[in-house]
Amino acid sequence: MSTRVFNFNPGPATLPLQVLEKVQAEMLDYKGTGMSITEISHRSPEFDAVVNSAVARVKRLLGLSDDFTVLFLQGGASQQFYQIPMNLCQGKKPAYINTGTWSTKAIKEAQILGKDPVVLASSEDKGFSYIPKEYEVPKDAAYLHFTTNNTIKGTQFHTFPKADVPVIADMSSDIMSRPFDPKPFGLFYAGAQKNLGPAGVCLTVIRNDMLERVPEDIPTLLRYTTQASKNSMANTCPCFAIYLLELVLAWLEEEVGGLEKAEARNQKKAGTVYDAFDKSGGFYKATAAPEDRSLMNVTFRLANEDLEPVFIKEAAEQGLKGLKGHRSVGGCRASIYNAMPQAGADALADFMADFAAKNG
Repeated sequence: MSTRVFNFNPGPATLPLQVLEKVQAEMLDYKGTGMSITEISHRSPEFDAVVNSAVARVKRLLGLSDDFTVLFLQGGASQQFYQIPMNLCQGKKPAYINTGTWSTKAIKEAQILGKDPVVLASSEDKGFSYIPKEYEVPKDAAYLHFTTNNTIKGTQFHTFPKADVPVIADMSSDIMSRPFDPKPFGLFYAGAQKNLGPAGVCLTVIRNDMLERVPEDIPTLLRYTTQASKNSMANTCPCFAIYLLELVLAWLEEEVGGLEKAEARNQKKAGTVYDAFDKSGGFYKATAAPEDRSLMNVTFRLANEDLEPVFIKEAAEQGLKGLKGHRSVGGCRASIYNAMPQAGADALADFMADFAAKNG
């Protein structure tokens, strides 16, 4: 096998090597079936066991009670931007906190549907570089929606909003990175391609009382009740993506040791990278407010922005790939999700120090 690089891409993102090796070993013959996991029926006992194991692992890792239903849906997190208001508004206005690109897209979809969303707070005044702290949630809102982590701007909610209405969150880029109390959430969701597995499946966890809100006059497959009643298999599901997601959950549960240990790993990795540019004498500059910096996506600029393409190119030559910032903002970004080892953060910090010494 050729040497693997440290992959800092924001999604699809790095996956645990042990998981990829297991996929490789099972690809031609899944558990003695004589078929690949990509070939067996989603109605087969073998695949049913995959789905049930994935559901059980999600519930154990997140500490979910039987009050929650775990779904594996297609369409990515972006489909949830409109599926949520379609299913859960009950004629009330939904409320949103806008922290950048993904929140903005979610608000737009609610507007398209004519749900008249209320934006309670926004950090747009400073380029979405911080998390808003001051807002009041209307008690008659359908729900409060926010995005826990902004991959593009490098900000993260370190404490979650409180409300007297159901809380809904897009957790695509920090799901399973830390423990949290699920009880206040009516629903939370995460595209898998950052912390959970490959692109193609969206983990959606819905509290059962929210299912009572689902109307009958929306398309069948867009009703949460449809997939909830069929264990995510009302139609042919994204089988390979769910299979790989289950393997990642097994790694997180059995190898990492759960979410508390994952959080400790993530804090150490993020600290290593943030320290590298905080100690650079201004050569590197963080783009997110210090108190709101993400543990998953470290975004930064070089004081001399003309050096950024050189930094990205030379880093890639050293096996540090995916460090280019999002096309909408430029700069640099290191995505250090659960599967990124500490060695990757160490290697990046060392390269940053060396690059600053040579070009400072």
